[in-house]
Amino acid sequence: MTTSMTTRFRPLVSAATLTLAVLCMLLPAVVAARAEVKIQEVKSDKGVTAWLVEDYSVPIIAMRFLFDGGSTQDPAGKEGLANLMTGLFDEGAGELDSDAFQVRLDDAGAEMRFSEGNDGIGGSMRMLADRQDEAFELLKLAVEKPRFDQAPIDRIRSQIVNGIVANARDPQTQAARKWSEAIYGNHPYARPDEGTEKSLATITADDLRAFHKANFARDNLHVAVVGAIDAETLKKRLDQVFGDLPEKSDLRPVERVEPKLDQTVQVEYPLPQTSLQLIYPGVPRDAPDFLAAALMEHILGGGTFSSRLFEEVREKRGLAYNVSSALANQEHSSALIISTATRSDRAGETLGVIRDVVRKMAEEGPTEAELEAAKKYMLGAYAINNLDSSGAIAATLVDLQTDELGIDYMRKRIDLINAVTLDQVKEVARKLLTAEPAVMILGPKLAEGSKG
Repeated sequence: MTTSMTTRFRPLVSAATLTLAVLCMLLPAVVAARAEVKIQEVKSDKGVTAWLVEDYSVPIIAMRFLFDGGSTQDPAGKEGLANLMTGLFDEGAGELDSDAFQVRLDDAGAEMRFSEGNDGIGGSMRMLADRQDEAFELLKLAVEKPRFDQAPIDRIRSQIVNGIVANARDPQTQAARKWSEAIYGNHPYARPDEGTEKSLATITADDLRAFHKANFARDNLHVAVVGAIDAETLKKRLDQVFGDLPEKSDLRPVERVEPKLDQTVQVEYPLPQTSLQLIYPGVPRDAPDFLAAALMEHILGGGTFSSRLFEEVREKRGLAYNVSSALANQEHSSALIISTATRSDRAGETLGVIRDVVRKMAEEGPTEAELEAAKKYMLGAYAINNLDSSGAIAATLVDLQTDELGIDYMRKRIDLINAVTLDQVKEVARKLLTAEPAVMILGPKLAEGSKG
């Protein structure tokens, strides 16, 4: 997601803001000491549901929320609409113009952020528990009554356009654009989230208001709250912030798209390093063999220092500083991606080594020892990667909601991972890795016959 960040000069910082900053420095140690995460489901009188983790060790409340939709909902010709909108929520709401809203936010000692992704528009707020009245009222105004005044629209749009113009000279950005178009064709995933100079110029305040009305509703909303607030109080806050939004969203249907494999996209550029990316089929998050695929991918390249790709590409041959893999899951597509960068004169060799490692994994699968090590890592790293702060916990709970994994997933996860068998991992390796991948090459043209 692209986080909306607007720079302003303010000579003074409120005492409440300083207090929030100091308390936030204490959060990692506090969360690390937490033995377990107890999640409650809270439903307000108007039907807004949230997952809550009460924690009074530090007097802070962290909220995360997400509205399904995102940049896939941008109308044709108005690409960048969702991204532009997320830069405007703190630029005035209700009776408060941009400056007045920012002063009130500072005085409340609260932090508010909005961001967009392909499949959703997210927001977060972190506040002092004893200043929650002011903070939640400002969040209500931002979510329900953004102003979309012309001056902030023009300023934020100009910032985005400046970034687009600067990136037009960046080979990585241009390669990523060609790559997305080759992989996704005419699907919305192929479009740049930030839009183009041309599309941004067409967006009006009325477009923003219409998009907000269609996308911000109670039926496509996911909420998580962590901190010093009880369930009864949260019920009232949920209705305060979200209760007056429309009951139903008006989202355009988006088709599922599978990456177009078995192609090579060469972006020629005189660089000393060549970037390589390979895309194989993925596994949807709700598929029965997802955890088997996740364990296999960790052994292949996700485990970094312990992975097969790292061992063969870096440790044995010194071809790259880093090489990694990842399962990339979006709402309407899935893929397994391998990425690295290497000296341009050794790009063909590096690509060949990667293909050999993938081929061996597809044919033989992992060993029992590799699988056990991967299970231990996935079980142990979850808390470190997902539960190391109140904001991280809230974000993880929203992810669990959007993935429809259930409120008890954290408790079940250990048994689900331990239940995965070696045969299941070998089977998913054969299923995913025997396909001919799509390959992206950014750098000097590779000689024929050197593409693995």
